Amino acid sequence: MDIGLIGLPRSGKTTIFNLLTNSHVETSAFGGKAESRRGLAPVPDHRLLWLQELYHPKKLTPAQLQVVDVPGLAHGESQGPNRFLNDVRLVDALIHVVRGYASELGEAPTPLKDLEDMELEIGLSDLDLVEKRRERIKSGKKITKENQHELELLDMLYDALESGQRLDQMDLTEEDRRLLSGYQFLTLKPMVWLLNLDDETFKSGEYPDRAAIEALASEKRIPLVLMAGAIEQEIQDLDETDRMEFMRDLGIRETGTERLARATYNHLGLISFLTAGEDEVRAWTILRNTVAKEAAGKIHSDIERGFIRAEVVAFEALKSAGNMVKAKEQGLVRLEGKEYIMQDGDIVNFRFNV
Repeated sequence: MDIGLIGLPRSGKTTIFNLLTNSHVETSAFGGKAESRRGLAPVPDHRLLWLQELYHPKKLTPAQLQVVDVPGLAHGESQGPNRFLNDVRLVDALIHVVRGYASELGEAPTPLKDLEDMELEIGLSDLDLVEKRRERIKSGKKITKENQHELELLDMLYDALESGQRLDQMDLTEEDRRLLSGYQFLTLKPMVWLLNLDDETFKSGEYPDRAAIEALASEKRIPLVLMAGAIEQEIQDLDETDRMEFMRDLGIRETGTERLARATYNHLGLISFLTAGEDEVRAWTILRNTVAKEAAGKIHSDIERGFIRAEVVAFEALKSAGNMVKAKEQGLVRLEGKEYIMQDGDIVNFRFNV
């Protein structure tokens, strides 16, 4: 799963990239640079740490997301080909990082305007794609029945985009979405808004245009996450004891990266199931409503092919019991068939034969 970090210049995108991927990239390194950078972001999961204490495995493997940090988008870039749009079209979801603090040049934050500007830019880009495809179909020698259906759909998209609507707000059928999947429309991708605040604003929770931003996020059905990137970076560099004390002093119950990961997971319809033992404790990312046999294939195709049963216990049930032996004694471990719908936090041992 690829997640694209987008935003205007000096929004703190690279700081967020560093936090998510545990990197140490210079935050000024993108000045005028046109290349994107990639990194793997481990998904924070407290359940893995508990299982690590229980099993003391040789290896601990969290779920991971591929994060793409692209250069800041300057106004008007959607009007022509550029690296920004090429790179973000290839990702599965977008996180828009918005500056909520005074810039190094002393510029006051304008988060509402920045959000509206970005929505306008990506909307115009999608509109340009729709126009070009409509012209291509109309200029063809023959318009087939399939072309006609596509043209009608593109007309609907054009009207929606012209009115400022995101395509993910439209009531599209599965067939419509399949037809449009090759276009990689930006406003059809899941979006999360991340407001990057200074420490005082983050602690108070009162940022510029708060009511208007919350209303806009609700209208567009976009999750809104608040984070103080600079503080998060300080927290990340501390050892565990100092980190917990620092967070307690700031009134932070969980880090911004944890909240962002959860918001992104929920918005993408993702969950994690877990496998645990002395060799490895690991989280596996799947789509919500995935059945057990398909989940087994996430580990290895042979397990899916030879699937017999899934031995399942919910994480909270195992934690309450204390260990797997007691969980089995209490009847908390179940045998499920191939059509069992996996739940977030299921700890699974797949039985198979090939």
